[in-house]
Amino acid sequence: MKLLVTGGAGFIGSAVVRRAVRDGHQVVNLDALTYAACLDNVAEVADEPNYTFIEADIRDRAALNRALAEYAPDVIMHLAAESHVDRSIDGPGAFIETNVTGTYTLLEAARAYWEGQGRSDNFRFHHISTDEVYGSLGSTGQFTEETPYDPRSPYSASKAASDHLVRAWCATYGLPVVLTNCSNNYGPYHFPEKLIPVTILNALEGKPLPIYGDGSNVRDWLYVEDHAEALLLVVQKGQIGRSYNIGGENECTNLQLVQMLCGILDRLRPRATPYGDLITFVADRPGHDARYAIDPTRIRQELGWRPSVSVEEGLERTVQWYLDNESWWRALQNRDGVGKRLGMKA
Repeated sequence: MKLLVTGGAGFIGSAVVRRAVRDGHQVVNLDALTYAACLDNVAEVADEPNYTFIEADIRDRAALNRALAEYAPDVIMHLAAESHVDRSIDGPGAFIETNVTGTYTLLEAARAYWEGQGRSDNFRFHHISTDEVYGSLGSTGQFTEETPYDPRSPYSASKAASDHLVRAWCATYGLPVVLTNCSNNYGPYHFPEKLIPVTILNALEGKPLPIYGDGSNVRDWLYVEDHAEALLLVVQKGQIGRSYNIGGENECTNLQLVQMLCGILDRLRPRATPYGDLITFVADRPGHDARYAIDPTRIRQELGWRPSVSVEEGLERTVQWYLDNESWWRALQNRDGVGKRLGMKA
């Protein structure tokens, strides 16, 4: 299988690239190398003969046309996106440009390529999205593929818009698409502005561990390597025009999550006082969704997939990875916005 992966130098995209290259697929990684991208994320496969990197923006139609013409992929896996909710609050324009305009431009390039290839039955456009498009749950219930969209942040609204565009290009033009909506990812190479890497890195430096509000917000945590496996399965075996929710089946509150990370660090890198003493509650984020939870029944029943890594095991692996890869995260700490409280301009 020949894959064109957009955003393949980012967190989830790089996990897909590494997995696909190891599985023997031909992979073209197209990435604009914005602040959250890092080619070190794919260094382990960079010299493989079945891997190619192209620096390009998904809003650049000419660059997309050249890449599609030269490499003739069977599949486009679209992961390029602005994804940090706090940054979307401070600067929503970038999210509209990349997630909406960029997705539109990619869809049009993909449509022209697919039609030029004779509308091949073997072509797939896989759009990777988030469970945040569904809004916020109460204390019970789960998101299914039929849950009405109710985005509540500029980020989730921009992703909801991109989902709708993809479905429209399938219904109107017949473009063969599949969609996936995932829960919160974590694991190696997670850019150091999200909750888990912030907690680990602040703890290692003896800094406060910030938790928004009272820490009761619930998320379903999905280990990124499990997610990469699921995405490659969906693009090969998923039904055209269908969406699949991918969840980790690992719900916990933000406070519980940080407490688990502190316990792991207490064992792996002990200090004079428990890391939990550094936990600090800070002003909540505007429009902070209370709870996300995925019902993964469809992907389990139709494709036979379910997560293999529990949150306890995944967090242990993640902490150990950050302890073993200080040079990776040190190099990213001077990038714009890292280490600063964002999302307070509302």
